[in-house]
Amino acid sequence: MNIRNYIGDRIFYRKLFSVLVPILIQNLITNFVSLLDNIMVGQVGTEPMSGVAIVNQLLFVFNLCIFGGLAGAGIFTAQFYGKGDDEGVRNTFRTKLYIAFGAVALFTAVFLWKGEALILLFLHEGKENLDLAATLGYGKGYLRAIMLQMPLFALCQVYSGTLRETGETLLPMKAGIVAVFVNLVFNYLLIFGKLGLPAMGVVGAAIATVIARVVECVIVILWTHRHAARCGFIAGAYRSLRVPGPLFGRIARLGAPLLVNEVLWSAGMTTLNQCYSVRGLEVISALNISSTISNLFFCAFFATGNAISILIGQLLGAGETERAVDEDRKLIAFAVALSTLIGGVMALVAPLVPQIYNTTDAVKALACDLLLVSAAMMPLNAFTNSCYFTLRSGGKTIITFIFDSAFLWVIAVPVAFVLSRLTAMPILPMYITVSLLELIKCMVGYYLVKRRKWVNNIVSFEEA
Repeated sequence: MNIRNYIGDRIFYRKLFSVLVPILIQNLITNFVSLLDNIMVGQVGTEPMSGVAIVNQLLFVFNLCIFGGLAGAGIFTAQFYGKGDDEGVRNTFRTKLYIAFGAVALFTAVFLWKGEALILLFLHEGKENLDLAATLGYGKGYLRAIMLQMPLFALCQVYSGTLRETGETLLPMKAGIVAVFVNLVFNYLLIFGKLGLPAMGVVGAAIATVIARVVECVIVILWTHRHAARCGFIAGAYRSLRVPGPLFGRIARLGAPLLVNEVLWSAGMTTLNQCYSVRGLEVISALNISSTISNLFFCAFFATGNAISILIGQLLGAGETERAVDEDRKLIAFAVALSTLIGGVMALVAPLVPQIYNTTDAVKALACDLLLVSAAMMPLNAFTNSCYFTLRSGGKTIITFIFDSAFLWVIAVPVAFVLSRLTAMPILPMYITVSLLELIKCMVGYYLVKRRKWVNNIVSFEEA
């Protein structure tokens, strides 16, 4: 093995960082403020924190549905942009609008109809004798308020995703930075009742999120329309909402597996947490703490995955297939190396951060242990994440579905279900066992990327 095959030159890393850094900064700030938000809610008590954590699991499915639904069109956006086709980008933008608001309508109906029943799935007695009825009340109040941000989130993702895929990564980052600080300020004011405002607890946290989404939407939309010369796709985007039939059909065929994948994957991750919750409500609190902290560190390989999707997609759209293969190999190596370093830092801070929360010692200790497991798994997660985005960049959405969601539902979820329901295995060994299943996914990912079936130009066709 020649190590030089996995290391790029200065031009390669300059191009990578021009895409990676804005996405990374936005994700870091978003997750850091999410951590502060989580800590603020945690100061109110374990039950409010658990109620919010459960609802956020449900919103996680919605968010991933939006990301997955838009991802199929986004593959075409990146390749149309690489080809220099503004009309193609414009049509993918319109397609995204249909997908986004269809998802909003569906999830709004589900949450209004079955929100309480979904929250109840996570409520189980544990060793700490926490108040399940109070947790349910906090969760219902938070869900009712936080639903208001769903259409705003969807619209913002349509604009921000299209901007990133067409090379405008700075504006979404700046809008996200402003939004998270607005969120932070209003969290402080509304959760604790400062400056004469009422102390609204978890409902205040939800309202703060809605206000932040409004601010982010206004910034992104106004900037895009005021810079139509730079954002060629937006010129005339609303004169007609018609999308050419052949293109819409191709997006639907390639995008449907991605949408189904993201919904099933997020639902699978939520099901895993529901399996863990059988060991008690304190497990939900510990998982909430550990996931909020680990997400701050996971930003690195998630941002690298997005960079892979954009950079490799543009090369494939431009017909530079061999260069795409070479740069993809280097991008995957970079992601694994970076996550190994960051995993070490995460392990060092794991015993410290849970102490900030106003919760029981048992919850803090479990959160620390879960963080150490996540830190050890980071290189494996980075590799599988990079393989996923590589496969997706070439439009191999059926393969990504099998690689991602099928693996989760066929292997991980059944193992977690059996261990949680049919054994008395404590939560930590159960969590480690399920996490180590990622080794299987790594081997599958390596095989799929090595075969080069993802090397595919999906925009070299004539539109009707």
